Amino acid sequence: MAKGDPGVSTRSRRAAPRSRKGTGGDPELVQLLTPEGERIDSVAGPDGTVYSVDFTDEEYRGLYRDLVLVRKLDAEATALQRQGELGLWASLLGQEAAQVGSGRALRTQDMAFPTYREHGVLYCRGIDPIMPLGLFRGVDQGGWDPNEFKFNMYTIVIGAQTLHATGYAMGVAMDGKTGTDDGEAVIAYFGDGATSQGDVNEAFVWASVFNSPLVFFCQNNQYAISEPLERQTRVPLYRRAGGFGFPGVRVDGNDVLASYAVTRTALDNARHGQGPSLIEAYTYRMGAHTTSDDPTRYRIASEVEAWQAKDPIARMKAFLTKQQIVDADFFAEVDEQARRESLHLRERVLAMPNPEPVTMFDHVYPNGSPLLDEQRAKFSRYMESFEGSAH
Repeated sequence: MAKGDPGVSTRSRRAAPRSRKGTGGDPELVQLLTPEGERIDSVAGPDGTVYSVDFTDEEYRGLYRDLVLVRKLDAEATALQRQGELGLWASLLGQEAAQVGSGRALRTQDMAFPTYREHGVLYCRGIDPIMPLGLFRGVDQGGWDPNEFKFNMYTIVIGAQTLHATGYAMGVAMDGKTGTDDGEAVIAYFGDGATSQGDVNEAFVWASVFNSPLVFFCQNNQYAISEPLERQTRVPLYRRAGGFGFPGVRVDGNDVLASYAVTRTALDNARHGQGPSLIEAYTYRMGAHTTSDDPTRYRIASEVEAWQAKDPIARMKAFLTKQQIVDADFFAEVDEQARRESLHLRERVLAMPNPEPVTMFDHVYPNGSPLLDEQRAKFSRYMESFEGSAH
């Protein structure tokens, strides 16, 4: 799939798909690519909706490239934090398929509202991956233009972005930008822990009542920091949607094909005026919640090993190999590209200039304020007190 076009659509190239309801022993899970790399032509969700994709070989290769590059860039950021070059980092390790699949399902006009972990979606929207590293290095506030890339700024407050997305989606509907194939849709990303937040449930209410063109995309990575899923809910998360009056579906979040298919269907329903929906991408956070977290304190090694067998990149690689869509040279070329881009990212992070602390006052108000001027003067005197001292 072309990296620069998140709105690429699938094209027919295979025989008519066979319907297969339920996979892997879980009838609630939409899956089109098994952990062993076996392709499923189509699958019916619990409500009868049939999901399928039919990419060209080049598009399959593009998805694999996305997965590998996103993981490598994320690993480089984690290494930078461990070396003291970033203040914090929230890794997406293990969640690449959910992010790349849903990110590539977005059309150019669609708007996305992320948390602080959607580096894969950010990449799919064509944003320079250096942008979030400036935020976590503490030299800027992120810096990309949400209107240009149709991707809002990272949100640190858990669940707050779902309300922002709901308001935005309500505006889309009020502006009459739904009801056609070219209509606009909105997607809001959040984790399983955020579903226990009031903001998320309030967003569900407002989006439902106002029939907003919004897809709630929950990446259920099994832990709200250290709190496992079974301590957050008594029912699968996607079923909560029914209580608010809109449909929900659970997808294999380690399956990039199913993540794409389910998200594209939900977005198309939203853009045609059919209102909100909830996608629960069932996946796993392979690393720490953030680099300040130690996951070995609350989960066991055998659990991690079981999920490693479901790795999203490994299954896509197995599929490409079995279908003879690529050869060894392709995998080597992708790995080399990932190495080069991650090295370039590191070099750019290390070259970032440290801003003068007093510049934090520069853009608080467009025309300044007497109180801000007083605070700036006091802070400047405080900083000057360190000059020439032993501090």
